[in-house]
Amino acid sequence: MLEFLESCWDTFVSIPHLGLYLVIGWIGYMVWVGAWIVLQKREPAATLSWLMGLAALPYVGFLIYHVFGPQRITRHRMRRSRTRDALPVLAKATCDLEAMELAKLGQATTGLPPSTASDVRLLIDGSAKYPALLADIALARKHIHLEYYIYCPDQTGTALRDALVERALAGVKVRVLLDAVGSGKVTRDFMRPLTEAGGELTWFHPMRFGRIWQRPWLNMRCHRKIVIIDNHIAYTGGINITDEENDTLRSDAYRDLHLRLEGDAVRSLQTVFLEDWAYTNEAEPLDIDVSSRDPGPIPAQVLTSGPDSSWEAIHRLHVGAIHGAEKRVWLMTPYFVPGEAAMMALTSAALGGIDVRLLVPRMSDSRLVTYAARSYYDLLLEAGVKVFEYGPRLMHSKALLVDDDLALIGSANFDHRSFRLNFEVSMLFRDRGIAGQLAKLIDGEFANAAPVLRERERPLFRVRLPEALARLLSPLL
Repeated sequence: MLEFLESCWDTFVSIPHLGLYLVIGWIGYMVWVGAWIVLQKREPAATLSWLMGLAALPYVGFLIYHVFGPQRITRHRMRRSRTRDALPVLAKATCDLEAMELAKLGQATTGLPPSTASDVRLLIDGSAKYPALLADIALARKHIHLEYYIYCPDQTGTALRDALVERALAGVKVRVLLDAVGSGKVTRDFMRPLTEAGGELTWFHPMRFGRIWQRPWLNMRCHRKIVIIDNHIAYTGGINITDEENDTLRSDAYRDLHLRLEGDAVRSLQTVFLEDWAYTNEAEPLDIDVSSRDPGPIPAQVLTSGPDSSWEAIHRLHVGAIHGAEKRVWLMTPYFVPGEAAMMALTSAALGGIDVRLLVPRMSDSRLVTYAARSYYDLLLEAGVKVFEYGPRLMHSKALLVDDDLALIGSANFDHRSFRLNFEVSMLFRDRGIAGQLAKLIDGEFANAAPVLRERERPLFRVRLPEALARLLSPLL
């Protein structure tokens, strides 16, 4: 075999004018691939990063871009226009004039109007979420819809599966949608008790490497966490189904935040699930009523974003809310890799005298993202932003608090991947009660967080160089 390879190599290098052919091939490759990337009209920094990477790694770089490069999805958008027709139009009575601008922005970019909730509970850590979820599932009578990024076949996942099996055997329609990568440990054998009981299971963006003519979906994941019970109760937020987030089982479980909702806003979350279910099954949305009812006193709006829309709704709402701040902006996120607009919003708020604070993990589950986040600290600190690193547990909560009445909580991190590549869902509340609870939570987290000082030790090779290199990759993270 080795002799054969050596013979092939000798034959290859003996081709006349080989160097000229390789140069011509490289130029043709760069013209073709470069035109493909440039015509997508993305941010110049990201476009240039991809072009330089593809130039440095000819042909191999194309395979990397084919798998991991940005993509757009259009058929999901076609179904969305039909399923959202049943939702109500923007109700001016639910918001004051200042809030109306954000509400209009949210509806214009997502198609989901502002609504209300009759009850909202902040669930801190898995010890609060899992028992509440299992108790509500046990009372289900019509249907249970679940959509998760990570579902693990461990003790936590088994307990939830068994609860779903019990309800399916009782005649409740159970539908489970799992991300094919995030929930890759789940096997059909593990879920067989559910499917044999009448439950339905489907996968979001399963791998399709065998279809050479189609780009794989590896880089576009469904990061949403949604549960709908009888069109009456909903769960959403940042907590997945895994022992890693169950602090009753592990002392090092993630620190995280989730929501339990009742009221009219549940219908918007139901709509998001129905669209994703129809998309993954390549079918029309299920015939489930999502019309408006059960109004409540808490103004709420469901926000979605993903590669099926170019508007980056959750990103825009973050930036818009920060620009509208008058007193404070408190942000906590496990991944902090902001774009230019987000950095401008945060630093402008701080320079304007607003209390801007950022809470991030001391070390996230991605060292590259941690270094990239720290590369932004100097500018933030110089502008007056107070930066805190949480530990020793990994802080996984994703929330934005603005002034005394605006809270944004959901699945989206404060980074390029969540704002552009992943399918995400967040809840926007204009309510002093919810904002007050979130303020109390974040303020308490500062007790387990160390402030980042402007005058701190920063060795060149151990700190500054890794941060600078990670910063170069931030448009691709």
